[in-house]
Amino acid sequence: MTGLKRYLKEEKKVTKILYRSIPAPVVTLFVVSVISMNLLANKTLLQLDWIALDGGFLISWLSFMCMDVVTKHFGPKASNKISVLAAMINLLTCLIFFVASKIPSNANDYTAFNNIFGGTWFVLLGSTVAFLSSAYINNFLNWFIGKAFKKNPDGKLAYAMQTYLSTFVGQLLDNFIFSVIVFVGFAPIFWDGFHWTVLQCFTCALTGAVAELMMEILFSPFGYRIVADWKKNNVGKDYLDYIAKGRNLR
Repeated sequence: MTGLKRYLKEEKKVTKILYRSIPAPVVTLFVVSVISMNLLANKTLLQLDWIALDGGFLISWLSFMCMDVVTKHFGPKASNKISVLAAMINLLTCLIFFVASKIPSNANDYTAFNNIFGGTWFVLLGSTVAFLSSAYINNFLNWFIGKAFKKNPDGKLAYAMQTYLSTFVGQLLDNFIFSVIVFVGFAPIFWDGFHWTVLQCFTCALTGAVAELMMEILFSPFGYRIVADWKKNNVGKDYLDYIAKGRNLR
Protein backbone atom coordinates (compact mmCIF):
# COMPACT_ATOMS: atom_id res chain seq x y z
CA MET A 1 0.00 0.00 0.00
CA THR A 2 1.40 3.37 -1.00
CA GLY A 3 1.84 6.17 1.51
CA LEU A 4 -1.06 8.16 0.04
CA LYS A 5 -3.46 5.23 0.13
CA ARG A 6 -2.44 4.44 3.70
CA TYR A 7 -2.98 8.07 4.69
CA LEU A 8 -6.41 8.25 3.04
CA LYS A 9 -7.49 4.98 4.64
CA GLU A 10 -6.37 6.24 8.04
CA GLU A 11 -8.16 9.57 7.55
CA LYS A 12 -11.36 7.81 6.55
CA LYS A 13 -11.23 5.64 9.64
CA VAL A 14 -10.51 8.45 12.11
CA THR A 15 -13.13 10.69 10.49
CA LYS A 16 -15.79 8.01 10.98
CA ILE A 17 -14.80 7.78 14.64
CA LEU A 18 -14.99 11.57 14.94
CA TYR A 19 -18.47 11.78 13.41
CA ARG A 20 -19.66 9.20 15.95
CA SER A 21 -18.03 11.09 18.81
CA ILE A 22 -19.24 14.69 18.52
CA PRO A 23 -22.71 15.13 20.07
CA ALA A 24 -25.41 15.67 17.45
CA PRO A 25 -26.93 18.91 18.90
CA VAL A 26 -23.68 20.84 18.42
CA VAL A 27 -23.17 19.54 14.88
CA THR A 28 -26.81 20.29 14.04
CA LEU A 29 -26.62 23.86 15.34
CA PHE A 30 -23.38 24.36 13.46
CA VAL A 31 -24.72 23.14 10.12
CA VAL A 32 -27.99 25.10 10.47
CA SER A 33 -26.08 28.28 11.31
CA VAL A 34 -23.85 27.88 8.24
CA ILE A 35 -26.87 27.40 5.96
CA SER A 36 -28.63 30.37 7.56
CA MET A 37 -25.56 32.57 7.09
CA ASN A 38 -25.59 31.81 3.38
CA LEU A 39 -29.23 32.87 3.03
CA LEU A 40 -29.02 35.94 5.25
CA ALA A 41 -25.91 37.21 3.47
CA ASN A 42 -28.07 38.04 0.44
CA LYS A 43 -29.58 41.02 2.28
CA THR A 44 -27.75 44.23 3.12
CA LEU A 45 -29.13 45.47 6.43
CA LEU A 46 -27.26 48.75 6.58
CA GLN A 47 -25.20 50.78 4.11
CA LEU A 48 -23.64 54.13 4.91
CA ASP A 49 -20.53 55.85 3.59
CA TRP A 50 -18.35 54.26 6.26
CA ILE A 51 -20.19 51.10 7.27
CA ALA A 52 -22.18 48.26 5.71
CA LEU A 53 -23.70 45.16 7.27
CA ASP A 54 -25.30 42.11 5.71
CA GLY A 55 -27.72 39.76 7.44
CA GLY A 56 -25.17 37.01 7.93
CA PHE A 57 -23.71 38.64 11.02
CA LEU A 58 -26.92 37.85 12.94
CA ILE A 59 -26.10 34.14 13.08
CA SER A 60 -22.40 33.74 12.27
CA TRP A 61 -21.42 34.02 15.94
CA LEU A 62 -23.15 30.68 16.54
CA SER A 63 -21.02 28.98 13.91
CA PHE A 64 -17.85 30.22 15.55
CA MET A 65 -19.03 29.25 19.02
CA CYS A 66 -19.66 25.70 17.82
CA MET A 67 -16.22 25.56 16.21
CA ASP A 68 -14.62 26.85 19.42
CA VAL A 69 -16.36 24.18 21.49
CA VAL A 70 -15.27 21.40 19.15
CA THR A 71 -11.72 22.76 18.93
CA LYS A 72 -11.38 23.00 22.70
CA HIS A 73 -12.41 19.39 23.30
CA PHE A 74 -11.43 17.54 20.11
CA GLY A 75 -8.72 19.75 18.60
CA PRO A 76 -8.45 21.97 15.51
CA LYS A 77 -8.20 19.14 13.00
CA ALA A 78 -11.54 17.75 14.17
CA SER A 79 -13.13 21.19 13.99
CA ASN A 80 -11.77 21.68 10.47
CA LYS A 81 -13.36 18.41 9.36
CA ILE A 82 -16.71 19.43 10.80
CA SER A 83 -16.37 22.79 9.05
CA VAL A 84 -15.80 21.08 5.70
CA LEU A 85 -18.79 18.82 6.38
CA ALA A 86 -20.98 21.85 7.13
CA ALA A 87 -19.79 23.58 3.95
CA MET A 88 -20.60 20.49 1.85
CA ILE A 89 -24.07 20.17 3.39
CA ASN A 90 -24.62 23.87 2.71
CA LEU A 91 -23.66 23.41 -0.95
CA LEU A 92 -26.04 20.45 -1.24
CA THR A 93 -28.82 22.47 0.39
CA CYS A 94 -28.22 25.36 -2.01
CA LEU A 95 -28.42 22.95 -4.94
CA ILE A 96 -31.78 21.64 -3.72
CA PHE A 97 -33.02 25.21 -3.21
CA PHE A 98 -31.86 26.12 -6.71
CA VAL A 99 -33.65 23.16 -8.29
CA ALA A 100 -36.84 23.98 -6.37
CA SER A 101 -36.67 27.61 -7.52
CA LYS A 102 -36.46 26.53 -11.16
CA ILE A 103 -39.44 24.18 -11.09
CA PRO A 104 -42.43 26.09 -12.54
CA SER A 105 -45.65 26.37 -10.58
CA ASN A 106 -49.01 27.96 -11.36
CA ALA A 107 -50.29 27.74 -7.77
CA ASN A 108 -49.09 31.23 -6.88
CA ASP A 109 -46.54 33.91 -7.67
CA TYR A 110 -43.29 32.52 -6.29
CA THR A 111 -40.99 35.19 -7.70
CA ALA A 112 -39.81 36.34 -4.27
CA PHE A 113 -39.33 32.74 -3.13
CA ASN A 114 -37.34 31.88 -6.25
CA ASN A 115 -35.14 34.96 -5.95
CA ILE A 116 -34.23 34.20 -2.34
CA PHE A 117 -33.87 30.42 -2.42
CA GLY A 118 -32.55 30.28 -5.98
CA GLY A 119 -29.50 32.02 -4.64
CA THR A 120 -26.68 33.79 -6.42
CA TRP A 121 -23.67 31.77 -7.44
CA PHE A 122 -21.08 34.38 -6.52
CA VAL A 123 -22.66 34.92 -3.09
CA LEU A 124 -22.36 31.17 -2.51
CA LEU A 125 -18.78 31.22 -3.80
CA GLY A 126 -17.85 34.12 -1.55
CA SER A 127 -19.48 32.68 1.54
CA THR A 128 -17.87 29.25 1.03
CA VAL A 129 -14.35 30.58 0.46
CA ALA A 130 -14.65 33.04 3.35
CA PHE A 131 -16.11 30.49 5.73
CA LEU A 132 -13.55 27.75 5.11
CA SER A 133 -10.61 30.18 5.21
CA SER A 134 -11.73 31.81 8.44
CA ALA A 135 -12.67 28.46 10.00
CA TYR A 136 -9.17 27.06 9.56
CA ILE A 137 -7.60 30.24 10.96
CA ASN A 138 -10.06 30.39 13.87
CA ASN A 139 -9.57 26.76 14.84
CA PHE A 140 -5.77 26.72 14.80
CA LEU A 141 -5.51 30.13 16.47
CA ASN A 142 -7.89 28.95 19.19
CA TRP A 143 -5.77 25.85 19.76
CA PHE A 144 -2.44 27.69 19.85
CA ILE A 145 -3.75 30.31 22.29
CA GLY A 146 -4.93 27.49 24.55
CA LYS A 147 -1.42 25.99 24.56
CA ALA A 148 -0.16 29.16 26.28
CA PHE A 149 -2.21 28.35 29.40
CA LYS A 150 -0.06 25.54 30.75
CA LYS A 151 -1.05 25.81 34.43
CA ASN A 152 -4.83 25.69 33.93
CA PRO A 153 -5.63 24.95 30.27
CA ASP A 154 -9.20 23.95 31.08
CA GLY A 155 -10.02 27.01 33.19
CA LYS A 156 -12.50 29.76 32.37
CA LEU A 157 -9.78 32.30 31.60
CA ALA A 158 -8.11 30.00 29.08
CA TYR A 159 -11.44 29.26 27.40
CA ALA A 160 -12.36 32.95 27.28
CA MET A 161 -9.06 34.03 25.74
CA GLN A 162 -9.15 31.21 23.22
CA THR A 163 -12.67 31.92 22.06
CA TYR A 164 -12.62 35.72 22.21
CA LEU A 165 -9.37 36.26 20.31
CA SER A 166 -9.89 33.52 17.73
CA THR A 167 -13.50 34.55 17.12
CA PHE A 168 -12.59 38.19 16.56
CA VAL A 169 -9.79 37.39 14.12
CA GLY A 170 -11.81 34.67 12.38
CA GLN A 171 -14.91 36.81 12.03
CA LEU A 172 -12.91 39.78 10.80
CA LEU A 173 -11.35 37.68 8.04
CA ASP A 174 -14.63 35.91 7.23
CA ASN A 175 -16.51 39.17 6.81
CA PHE A 176 -13.76 40.91 4.88
CA ILE A 177 -13.07 38.05 2.45
CA PHE A 178 -16.78 37.61 1.76
CA SER A 179 -17.40 41.34 1.29
CA VAL A 180 -14.50 41.80 -1.10
CA ILE A 181 -15.41 38.78 -3.22
CA VAL A 182 -19.12 39.58 -3.44
CA PHE A 183 -19.54 43.34 -3.15
CA VAL A 184 -16.29 44.49 -4.77
CA GLY A 185 -15.58 41.68 -7.21
CA PHE A 186 -18.95 40.52 -8.57
CA ALA A 187 -21.74 42.87 -7.45
CA PRO A 188 -20.77 45.76 -9.77
CA ILE A 189 -20.99 43.39 -12.72
CA PHE A 190 -24.16 41.43 -11.91
CA TRP A 191 -26.14 43.81 -9.66
CA ASP A 192 -26.45 46.85 -11.92
CA GLY A 193 -23.47 48.66 -10.50
CA PHE A 194 -24.35 48.11 -6.82
CA HIS A 195 -21.14 47.74 -4.85
CA TRP A 196 -19.30 48.39 -1.63
CA THR A 197 -16.01 50.21 -1.40
CA VAL A 198 -12.99 48.51 0.15
CA LEU A 199 -13.43 50.86 3.11
CA GLN A 200 -17.03 49.68 3.51
CA CYS A 201 -15.83 46.07 3.31
CA PHE A 202 -13.30 46.67 6.05
CA THR A 203 -15.70 48.57 8.30
CA CYS A 204 -18.33 45.91 7.67
CA ALA A 205 -15.81 43.24 8.63
CA LEU A 206 -14.67 45.15 11.71
CA THR A 207 -18.16 46.10 12.87
CA GLY A 208 -19.45 42.60 12.27
CA ALA A 209 -16.48 41.09 14.11
CA VAL A 210 -17.11 43.35 17.12
CA ALA A 211 -20.84 42.57 17.11
CA GLU A 212 -20.22 38.84 16.80
CA LEU A 213 -17.58 39.02 19.52
CA MET A 214 -20.15 40.59 21.83
CA MET A 215 -22.50 37.70 21.10
CA GLU A 216 -19.66 35.24 21.73
CA ILE A 217 -18.95 36.88 25.08
CA LEU A 218 -22.65 36.75 25.95
CA PHE A 219 -23.02 33.06 25.16
CA SER A 220 -19.52 31.82 26.00
CA PRO A 221 -20.62 30.60 29.48
CA PHE A 222 -22.86 28.09 27.68
CA GLY A 223 -19.96 27.01 25.48
CA TYR A 224 -17.74 26.57 28.52
CA ARG A 225 -20.41 24.47 30.25
CA ILE A 226 -20.67 22.25 27.19
CA VAL A 227 -16.91 21.68 27.13
CA ALA A 228 -16.79 21.04 30.89
CA ASP A 229 -19.66 18.57 30.60
CA TRP A 230 -18.00 16.77 27.71
CA LYS A 231 -14.77 16.45 29.67
CA LYS A 232 -16.57 15.27 32.81
CA ASN A 233 -18.51 12.59 30.93
CA ASN A 234 -15.65 11.49 28.64
CA VAL A 235 -17.55 12.50 25.52
CA GLY A 236 -15.74 11.38 22.40
CA LYS A 237 -13.52 8.95 24.31
CA ASP A 238 -13.06 6.67 21.31
CA TYR A 239 -11.75 9.49 19.15
CA LEU A 240 -9.58 11.03 21.86
CA ASP A 241 -8.07 7.66 22.79
CA TYR A 242 -7.37 6.91 19.14
CA ILE A 243 -5.48 10.11 18.47
CA ALA A 244 -3.72 9.88 21.85
CA LYS A 245 -1.99 6.75 20.60
CA GLY A 246 -0.25 8.86 17.99
CA ARG A 247 -2.08 7.37 15.07
CA ASN A 248 -3.52 10.69 14.06
CA LEU A 249 -2.51 14.23 14.93
CA ARG A 250 -5.08 16.13 16.94
